[in-house]
Formats: sequence, C-alpha cells, structure tokens
Amino acid sequence: MTDAQNESNGRAEIQVFALGGFQTNCMIVTDGPPEKGKGCLIVDCGYEPDDLLDAVESQGLVPQKVLLTHAHADHIAGLIELHRRLGPVPIWMHKGEEAWLNDPMLNLSAALGLSVTAPQPEGFLDEGDTVELDGLVFEVRFTPGHSPGSISFIHAPSKVRSLAIRCSMARSGGLTFPGRVSRRSPIRSAAGSIRLIRTRRCTRGTARAPRSVER
Repeated sequence: MTDAQNESNGRAEIQVFALGGFQTNCMIVTDGPPEKGKGCLIVDCGYEPDDLLDAVESQGLVPQKVLLTHAHADHIAGLIELHRRLGPVPIWMHKGEEAWLNDPMLNLSAALGLSVTAPQPEGFLDEGDTVELDGLVFEVRFTPGHSPGSISFIHAPSKVRSLAIRCSMARSGGLTFPGRVSRRSPIRSAAGSIRLIRTRRCTRGTARAPRSVER
C-alpha cells in the first residue's frame, strides 16, 4: 500500500450510481480519491448493479462493508451479485428491517412479480453508532419515514449531511409503502428525515454511548 493510502485524506469521496429501472442512487465511498488497494464502503446495491461493481473492480478498491440505508428491493437487489463478484463483504443495516431481506412482500419486490432476497447481515446499526473507514468516521442516525428502519450516515468534517437522503429520493411519486411511519410521499418523508438529522445533532448519545463498528 502506498503512503497516500496509509494516510487519511480526511474527506469523504462519493461516487454515485443510478442503478436499475428505478434509478436508485447507490454509492461507493472512499477516504479521498479512489486508488488501487484503498478500502471503500458501498452504500446500497440495487437492481442491475454492474456499473457500481465494475467501478469497484476497475479502480482496485477493497470493499470493507456494505451499508444499507433501508431494505426496499431497489436497494438490496444487487447484493447477491455483489457477493458473487466481490466476495462476502459484510452487510450492516438497521435491525428493524432484517426480515425484509428474505421476504419479497416486505421488500416490495413481490408487487412487481419478482422475488428479491439478499444475504444475511453481519450486524446492525442504530442511532449513536459510528462506522469507520480509514480516517473517516460516519455517525449513524435513525431516520424512519421512508421506511421504518431507515438510517442515515453523516461525515461532519466533509459536510456530508446524509448518504441516506441521497439514496432515498427515489422516483416513486406518491406511492404508499407498507410499514412506513407515515402515509406521506417518499419525498416528504425524506424531508422529515433531514429534520430528524438536524434536530438530533445536539441530542446524540443521551440514550447510550456511541458504539463503533470498525472491523
């Protein structure tokens, strides 16, 4: 590994890929510009994930974790292919949607006549946890609204307010999703998640001490 890869850049570099027919925003996150041998996080992996997986392979990145903002089908449909191509990268998510990974009714793929399932998670994330990648530390926020187990990730030094908000702004109009906290549109629910992120900035850690999931 080069000296540049050993030293933290301190800035979250985010590559966004609009995957599948839903054009779901999925991401590769690195500490600074991508370089061969550098670790990365993958945030969600939806239908037709080849563009994202090709980028990981062509850039020589080493996936450390897959972070799921939530478990609707268009955010998990590519996970089996991801494991086939990149190996068993550990998956982390909110426990409230664990059952969705193997239930097409809950993850909504059954409504499309499909049967999407995904590998089981390595562990779970909740309010106050942190996720580390090289020199980057992302704070986890529990932001239900778009779905009951939605979570967001914040890297304050980069002013990256929430990876999840970028991922959740799906082109889904006024659809009502089973198990959602409210019956508002997904766009309004995402706006509500932003409000949660802002208001919780001062209250994080009051319920329990932060827990790092660095592996």
